[in-house]
Amino acid sequence: MDARKLAFITPAGLRRLAVVIEAARALGIPMVTLCTGTRDPLDPWRHHPDNRTPAAWMDLRTALEMVLPVAEAAGVDLGVEPEGGNVVTSAVDARRLLAEMASRRLRIVLDPANLFEHGGRAEVRGIVARAIDLLAPDIAMAHAKDRHADGGIAAAGAGVVDFDAMLEQLTAVGFDGPLVAHGFEADEAAGVAAFLKAKVAR
Repeated sequence: MDARKLAFITPAGLRRLAVVIEAARALGIPMVTLCTGTRDPLDPWRHHPDNRTPAAWMDLRTALEMVLPVAEAAGVDLGVEPEGGNVVTSAVDARRLLAEMASRRLRIVLDPANLFEHGGRAEVRGIVARAIDLLAPDIAMAHAKDRHADGGIAAAGAGVVDFDAMLEQLTAVGFDGPLVAHGFEADEAAGVAAFLKAKVAR
């Protein structure tokens, strides 16, 4: 269940998020995913220079301090995803957030295509490998999204992400959560499913 539309936490927003978390609990859904936010006033996915300020980090911490007790009481995890346009941009940021919040209910959604903007296959392989090494115990979900070398989003297998290496490493660190594919058109779905099925079977 995804609560990404809740871009900031007001008292009313907290009440609405609590309803989402309670619904997740009642339906047996183990995790609600959240966006870590951006200072951009118009686009919730666009980078803003102020995302890197201490004030933006403190706002994120304050919001999580309000939300985590609700999740803990319900027994539902909250998943955050490092992505370049938001406050938590990298695996290093995510590890810092996990350490500061110190909650067993705060988990990581790992999307390899959100860990870089441009790069060749070898460079990207290293970025993804370092992220898994750093976040391994806390990864609750992995995404199968890809990028072209020029930065454009691609269907899994059509870009520079090395899914063989990524899945082998996730297996080696004991990850057994879901792998969710997105970032592709409807007419690409069958190809993506076949690609990932073959990779997982290995």
